[in-house]
Amino acid sequence: MQNNLTEIVPFLQTAIGPVILISGVGMLLLVMTNRFGRAVDRSRQLMMELRKAEAGGAEDREALRDQVRILFRRARLLRRAIGLASGSVLWAALLIVTLFVAALAGWPAAGLVEAQFIGSLLSLIGAVVLFLRDIHLSLVALRLELRDSGVV
Repeated sequence: MQNNLTEIVPFLQTAIGPVILISGVGMLLLVMTNRFGRAVDRSRQLMMELRKAEAGGAEDREALRDQVRILFRRARLLRRAIGLASGSVLWAALLIVTLFVAALAGWPAAGLVEAQFIGSLLSLIGAVVLFLRDIHLSLVALRLELRDSGVV
């Protein structure tokens, strides 16, 4: 038993990296889901305002429609980013399982481990790129709102 434990310790040490990755991506997912929820809630609120503004001026209605369009684009981007971030966590979890199964069974799994790690990081990169695009769109929406109020 002691022999097996000392043989597994290096694999446990190797698995720490993907576990930390999972934790970090989990925090990113928390931020993304909060932003997604806010975008959806704000879209619903603006749609109610748009229905009430039907009797108002065409400029007001168009400004509200522009805001809703941007929020919808943001929600779609965030949905994709959340999917990619979740995929990153899935790849990392599969990597950890592969490390332990390979260690216990004595399988050579270096190529599979490398592919899973690369898959995890590529998914994370895609999620962050989409998240940054969402941030950009939120500033575009703010600029529209400020322009409509005459501030900018």
